Amino acid sequence: MNAGKINSRIMIDFTHRQSAHCESGVAANLLTYNGIKISEAMAFGIGGGLFFGYLPFIRINHLPLITYRAAAGKILQQIAAIPGVTMVRKTFRDQARAMDELDRALAASIPVGLQTGVFWLPYFPMALRFHFNAHNLVVYGKEGHDYLISDPVFPEPVRCPTEDLQRARFASGALAPKGKMYYLAQVPDEFDRASFIVQGIQYVCKMMLGSPFPLIGVKGINFLAGRLEKWPCRLGNEKADLHLGHVVRMQEEIGTGGGGFRFMYGAFLQECADELQDDFLRDSASSLTLTGDAWRQFAGMAARICKNRLQPEDTYPAMAGIIRHCGEMEKQIFRDLHTWVNEQQ
Repeated sequence: MNAGKINSRIMIDFTHRQSAHCESGVAANLLTYNGIKISEAMAFGIGGGLFFGYLPFIRINHLPLITYRAAAGKILQQIAAIPGVTMVRKTFRDQARAMDELDRALAASIPVGLQTGVFWLPYFPMALRFHFNAHNLVVYGKEGHDYLISDPVFPEPVRCPTEDLQRARFASGALAPKGKMYYLAQVPDEFDRASFIVQGIQYVCKMMLGSPFPLIGVKGINFLAGRLEKWPCRLGNEKADLHLGHVVRMQEEIGTGGGGFRFMYGAFLQECADELQDDFLRDSASSLTLTGDAWRQFAGMAARICKNRLQPEDTYPAMAGIIRHCGEMEKQIFRDLHTWVNEQQ
């Protein structure tokens, strides 16, 4: 770990890698910096990142919460639970103290992960800013009043003035970060990928198949299909299209990487297949990629409806049918993966 301080300049030798999703990208980059070379897809899979939930009793901008991934912070939580990994995590009430703690870690040559509010990060183009308070990034240095940031959704490192970063760390509203910072203090000398792969797949299978709640996993996918089909009659066309646009936004924008993270999890399974020389996992990766394609087909139809550029086949019942098809495909994929997990134990 190399750091130099010249004229109030701190620069940690941290390798920036762009990723599809902030949390899995930060997890992969912090692990790699600490000697465990890992891809974003592998971090996402080991961290049990894939999920589905339709939670109408939780509102995001007055619309039902729809999530295609595990709860914010879950991937990092799973990584922190790996034997031999020590992750220091802190939240703060005092904003000045939170910034002082960040500076002390940087002075000790420690790259620091932060949870922030996207809306207050000035390096985001204004058109892409929205009130989402679970955006993760890594601070790896400071020059004057600017922090040097590895934001994994950007192709190159960026800078952020102190005042703006402080405001982003203490954004209010849902998922308020409360100044959250975290860093790896210790990692194991040996990293048994095979066992963590099995554990990660087992966790996702449980979430997608084993929940008793009808709003979670494959059951939740089918529940959404039933609700979506009735939106025009229940809500009227204008509100129905508003809800529909929200579903797609959560899938294709918040669900960074496209297809509601199905492509990323397919990449994880492909990497696992190569790692373990397992043809079943390779076939499962291909199957899940096809599921991602089907989700994308739904998104394309939904976008045409929202923009009033309809083709004859673009209807709410047709979209519900695609979603049900996605649910059936995922049910079979995760049932087969669950059987594979049991064979490994």
